[in-house]
Amino acid sequence: MSVLAFLALSLATLVADPPTKPEEQVRGVLTAQATAWNKGDLDGFMVGYWDNDELTFYSGGSITKGKKNIAERYTKRYKADGKEMGQLTFSDIEVQVLSEDTAIVRGRWKLVLKQESPDGLYTLIMKKLPNGWKIVHDHTSASEPVKSPEKK
Repeated sequence: MSVLAFLALSLATLVADPPTKPEEQVRGVLTAQATAWNKGDLDGFMVGYWDNDELTFYSGGSITKGKKNIAERYTKRYKADGKEMGQLTFSDIEVQVLSEDTAIVRGRWKLVLKQESPDGLYTLIMKKLPNGWKIVHDHTSASEPVKSPEKK
């Protein structure tokens, strides 16, 4: 095969199957998380998180460290007796790639449960590790619940 033919074939392969951009890979993690959550698969949801004791989760005035502790927090809130996981969606997702292995992700989350639909904002710091993009820090806040007007 001539050099020219090899280059043409290589270029055609790249055009047909371009490498996935970091932003697309990061968005893929969030899509996989929502899909797992909506199937009731908390372990699958947790795959998006870094498996390290330095992983941090900030929410509601508390700090939780480590993947195991974060998984336990989710289990208590959404899988314990009488609890439900509901349907999770992420929207308004903004991915800011800072370097080839670091990104900041901002967006909104919404959880539809039988009796309520909490929602809020999140900011994630993600790192590209040997096993893919992982959340190394999650700061999630909930919107204030809508209060009913008081009856007079």
